[in-house]
Amino acid sequence: MASTGKRNLITDVAGIRIGQAEDASVCTGVTVIVPDAPVMAAVAVAGGGPGTRETDLLAGGTLVDAVDAVFLSGGSAFGLGAGDGVMAGLKAQGRGFSLVDRPGVPPTPIVPGAILYDLANGGNKDWGDLSPYAALGRRAFDTASDEVRLGRAGAGFGAQAGQFPGGTGSASIVTRDGLSLGAIACVNCFGSVMMPGTQAYWAHPHEVNSEFGGVRPPSDFFMDADDWGAAKANPALGQNTTIACIATDVALTADQAKRVAQMALSGFSRAIRPVFAPFDGDAVFVVSTGRVTLPEPAPLNLTRIGELAASVLARSIARGVHEARRQEGSLV
Repeated sequence: MASTGKRNLITDVAGIRIGQAEDASVCTGVTVIVPDAPVMAAVAVAGGGPGTRETDLLAGGTLVDAVDAVFLSGGSAFGLGAGDGVMAGLKAQGRGFSLVDRPGVPPTPIVPGAILYDLANGGNKDWGDLSPYAALGRRAFDTASDEVRLGRAGAGFGAQAGQFPGGTGSASIVTRDGLSLGAIACVNCFGSVMMPGTQAYWAHPHEVNSEFGGVRPPSDFFMDADDWGAAKANPALGQNTTIACIATDVALTADQAKRVAQMALSGFSRAIRPVFAPFDGDAVFVVSTGRVTLPEPAPLNLTRIGELAASVLARSIARGVHEARRQEGSLV
């Protein structure tokens, strides 16, 4: 059977580190996925209101298909400035893409990212002419490590998941033949992660070792298709998004990484209801460190990886909200 990695975090994938930084007064934060070396990457966007940076580079048929880092940020469109801070940190290390090396011409760091909406969470957003996000991005990059703080941390610091506190979640899985995957999710969803009228998470069938409480729904649970449970409104408009990144050590081409990202989107729908609404910005990145050869037959094993990615993403979403609820004292 597959099992979690040692930490049950995305950093169980060798060569991946995570940086997190917050500004408590603004009630926001940034998360950065920092690989040890450039990694193949792809993205899939399903929400109707996305906010992204440099994702066109990952569309296929472009000059660059490897990235130096990925960022996830609060702040709505202001949060896209976090990429500037991450780029500054990478430039200081001499990292980035160069078509031709020339003296005095620095390489250009490739840093795609996505944002979530946390502008209406009560924090002080009167930051003047300069938003805090470039500084948060740089601080997150500079503090990247194997550790990941869950719950109210990083880009999930000021998040709200339906009617519950949102947050940052992470999980990992290692297959019996040695393939590793991990996910990190910053959960600010419009929909609910909880089954209506229960303390059970929608993602409970995928839970490992009671990582988000071990609660199961009652045997007579009946789902009303028009009951959204603890969504932000039931039903009504909101400002929302869940953004995430999947990492794997399996070597993937750009097209294969794109397929995994598309399959991983089902992890959102396993953990959140409703999801992919017109006002959600849901997006998931996939990065491949390429340390393990994709087993043959490749199409079958690519399907395995896509399914594992969806499962580990669903677990990360539920785990992030569960940890935020525990920290805020809202667990029943």
